[in-house]
This record gives sequence, structure tokens and C-alpha cells, in this order.
Amino acid sequence: MVTGRHKQHSTRTASAVSVLTSQERCELVAVQPFVSPVRRARHRLRTRVSEYPALYLSFARHKYPGPSPEVISSDTELVIDGYTRSATTFGVYAFQLCQQKPVRLAHHLHAPAQLIAAARSGIPALLLIREPQGAILSQLIREPGVTLPDALVAYSRFYACLVPYLDSFVIGEFEQVTSDFGAVIRRLNERFGTSFAEFAHTDASARECFELIKHRGTLSKVLLGFESGVVTKDQMRRELQTLARQQKRAEGKEAWIPSEDRIRSKAALRAQWLQPGLARMRDRAEDVYLEFRAASRWPAEPVV
Repeated sequence: MVTGRHKQHSTRTASAVSVLTSQERCELVAVQPFVSPVRRARHRLRTRVSEYPALYLSFARHKYPGPSPEVISSDTELVIDGYTRSATTFGVYAFQLCQQKPVRLAHHLHAPAQLIAAARSGIPALLLIREPQGAILSQLIREPGVTLPDALVAYSRFYACLVPYLDSFVIGEFEQVTSDFGAVIRRLNERFGTSFAEFAHTDASARECFELIKHRGTLSKVLLGFESGVVTKDQMRRELQTLARQQKRAEGKEAWIPSEDRIRSKAALRAQWLQPGLARMRDRAEDVYLEFRAASRWPAEPVV
């Protein structure tokens, strides 16, 4: 039986496909090419294994030989993580920029295992979340080896397995993290009794975050160390000046900020997003997102 909600999805899908030009159809194929069964199997395995802290965190430490400050450990003071493309990079840089001294962060694994480990250990954690369409379409542009159905499953599983630990996190919604991150840090301090400095969201502070994000594709050890709290702001800023002089900018799929090409690719992918056959997957992802958004206290309830 087709519900009214699913009929609405079908109508929108037909409308979206009918207005595609021949060029847009070519772009649609280009941004979501054929993915080999091996790559799909690898992504599906990663999705499931990343839910188990003992197994996945051991793998992560092996993947990043030597000191791995981005992986949670006894030295970790705070975890900032979430599903990919949910403002993790902005949040990490904004947080470190406003602290008087570096804070040891675990971050960027994009694995629920890291957050589960934080909950079990009592380590303060900021769980980031973004509405599914924005997060997943952005992911597919950056990771063409991931299919839309697999990404929808991964998104839903990521947050669903964190539901039992919901009270152990402060939840940062993408919109607030990127517009009023100071309020998010304030909630961290209230929840965990910490005294982290609050980010002042100004044009200048946001510009510095985006400048760092633009250079992240260089994989500079100094910038990555700054994220994890093992490099100071002075060291980071000297490195940033060096990178700017060398004009090493992240381009194409390595860019970590919006671009015109990415916007066009996302527009093409929306036609696939609205396929009727994906309606149940979309609904499940939307439901889990709304559950976490409600727990985030964003937007704040009006004062009566």
C-alpha cells in the first residue's frame, strides 16, 4: 500500500526528473557512477564494524601508526565527532581557536565506536548531527565510491546505535555549530562541569576557521596536530602562513568547504535522493535525525 507521504515523494521525484536537462542527466551519472561490489562490501563492513569500540578503535590505531591523538585514549579531554559532513572540521577548529591552551581532542573518526567509548568512560563528548539530505549528498560528492542507499543505511545505523547513550552527549546541530558555536560550548560546560572558553562567532573568527579548512587537504601534520591539541595556535599560524605563501589550496574533492562544482553536483544528486524506492530509507534517516535534533535543544525554546 502506498501512503500519502510516499505518494508525495513519488510526485516530487517525477517532477524533479522531468525538468532535468540532458547536461544535468550527464552530471547525475558523473556524480554517482557505478560502484564495484567490492567497494560496496567494504563500506558496508565499515559501517557495521564501526559500531563496536574494542574492534574498531583497535583498527583505527593500527591504521594511523604512531601516536594517534584523534583516537580516544586516556589523555582525551573531549570528543567531537559525528557522521561525516556534519561540521566536524569547523567545530574542531573553532573549539581549539578559542581555547587559551590546546585541549586534547578525539575527533574525525566518524565512527559511533568513538562516541560509545566516550560515554562508557565518562569523557565529555559533543555529538554532531546534520539533516540527512545535506549530510549524505555532501558525502556522495566527496566519496563517489559510496552509493546513496548504502549512505542512507550508514547514517541511520550511526545514530540509531547511539540512542542508548543519548544522555551521555551534548548534541550539536549543524546549523547551530556553524552559526553560534559559543552556545554549543556553553551547553558542554553546563552538562559536564567543564570550563572551556566559548567561541565568539564573528566574521573574523569564522574566516580563520574557513582558512584552516581550506588548507586541511594538504594533510599538514601541524594543522592536524592543532586539531588534536598537540600543537599551539602560534605554531599553527606560522604553518598557515607558510602554506599560504606556497599557495597549496585544497581543490576538487579535497576541498572541505562549499564550491560551485559541489553545488551543481548536489543539485544533480537530488533527483536520485527523491527516488520512490528510497522513501522508507529516507523516512528512517529523517526520524532518527529528528529524535536527536529534539535532544539537542536547538532551536532553543522561547522564554515565556
